[in-house]
Amino acid sequence: MSRQRFTSLIQQVRDCTICVEHLPLGANPVFRADPGAVILVAGQAPGRRVHETGIPFNDPSGDRLRIWMGLEREQFYDVSRVAILPMGFCYPGTGKSGDLPPRPECAPQWREQLLSRLPNIRLVLAIGQYAQVWHLGSNRKTNLTETVKSWRDYWPDLLPLPHPSPRNNRWLSQNPWFEAEVVPVLQRRIRELMAAG
Repeated sequence: MSRQRFTSLIQQVRDCTICVEHLPLGANPVFRADPGAVILVAGQAPGRRVHETGIPFNDPSGDRLRIWMGLEREQFYDVSRVAILPMGFCYPGTGKSGDLPPRPECAPQWREQLLSRLPNIRLVLAIGQYAQVWHLGSNRKTNLTETVKSWRDYWPDLLPLPHPSPRNNRWLSQNPWFEAEVVPVLQRRIRELMAAG
């Protein structure tokens, strides 16, 4: 695909209003993609702060994710190396126990079109259950914890991660093996991919 056609697709996604009637703050698709990217961050959906700034992972979740990846902000937002495509591109609103799930219209409408134009992806970070359902399908385990524990089954092309939200502090304290065992391996792989020409 030519750069012009890719730019046109990106603009179509940015202009999307397919589920606007369900969005409490209106449509504001937040994502980043470039054909040269080697790492794909597949999250859930933007939070309120991300909606307001238009910058993905521009919140405490992003701070923790960058620590896990071993990247500075400038590196993380280098779209020529890191693509950020959540399962839903717009803020879905808040429910009783946090943000609502990604809108179901978004991924079927745009995900395959965008992923097919990212030929250089070498590592997918599938963050949370919605991204793991999409990227792992029947290869997922019985729950998120078991899927993350089985990370070697998917490595080195894909790594299932818990969500880096502060809401998951309890999960992280109950599963100290994740930051002790998985994060150092992830950081080494990220360094290799960022350094590759």
